[in-house]
Amino acid sequence: MTGDTGAEELRTGRLLLSRPVPADLDAILALHTDPEACEHNPSDMLATREDADELLLRWSDQWNEYGFGYWTVRRHGSPEPLGFCGVKTVGFRRRSILNLFYRFFPSSWGSGYAGEAATAAVDWARAHRPDDLVIARVRPENVASQRVAVRAGLVRMEHLDAPGDDGIDWFYISD
Repeated sequence: MTGDTGAEELRTGRLLLSRPVPADLDAILALHTDPEACEHNPSDMLATREDADELLLRWSDQWNEYGFGYWTVRRHGSPEPLGFCGVKTVGFRRRSILNLFYRFFPSSWGSGYAGEAATAAVDWARAHRPDDLVIARVRPENVASQRVAVRAGLVRMEHLDAPGDDGIDWFYISD
């Protein structure tokens, strides 16, 4: 583990980002069984509660090993999750990098929450993991996700585009 990075909880103007806990399992399952939320990444769809348990376990393993990971995102003072956002360590071209992930319930779309949370995640990574490149892989047809990546400070790098699990991945990279 990397030590105390202050990562277990982040606050923005409107949002609280906190390490996922077992009480978030229903939200993980609901979000990852929502066809609209997973439209551009259907391979991320879950089928059962056991699948959600396994996903939460993988997220927890990331936290336990590295001291950071994906956060549950809520509005200040609200118990209801809006979605999940954060960074995790992945391999890319023989290098360890941080993959930026954001997935929100459709009911929260259009409010700027994903951009606000993604910006907080990238800002955290720049402050605490300055040597790590942050990437977001986005489908060409997912214009809203492209806007979130740009708002978070990432830049489109067309020369890195490559096939992904659900089609072509457009790459957005931190500077």
